[in-house]
Amino acid sequence: MFNDAQSPAWTPLLEAAWKARDHAHAPYSHFQVGAALLTASGEVIGGCNVENAAYPVTLCAERGALSAAVAAGLQPGGLVAAVVVTDVAELTPPCGACRQALIEFARDLPVLLANRHTRQLHRLEALLPHSFTGGHLR
Repeated sequence: MFNDAQSPAWTPLLEAAWKARDHAHAPYSHFQVGAALLTASGEVIGGCNVENAAYPVTLCAERGALSAAVAAGLQPGGLVAAVVVTDVAELTPPCGACRQALIEFARDLPVLLANRHTRQLHRLEALLPHSFTGGHLR
């Protein structure tokens, strides 16, 4: 179902990600990002980037959506799919911090990158090979 970038299964996630992107707070970079996550329970949760004048305080869209999902009860292994949307020509993958945060919840997560014209499908594990996980701490 989430093995094809053009699958209609992505539609609810894309809609949620674009809606979240419209609410992004990006007064410094003007780079608005929207993200949406699908949980195993079927819930679609969106997030947007929230910039701050103190740049390290900025929250990426992916981690915003992930925080909302965790607050709603998401447990590791409970993510089914993710979407990241921007209006720029070059598709924008999650940053390293977001990849690291997401991999805690689903190593093989399908991640759809999209803008208004193009879609590209990746697997999270391919975007973050040799990731550091809780298994390293045991």
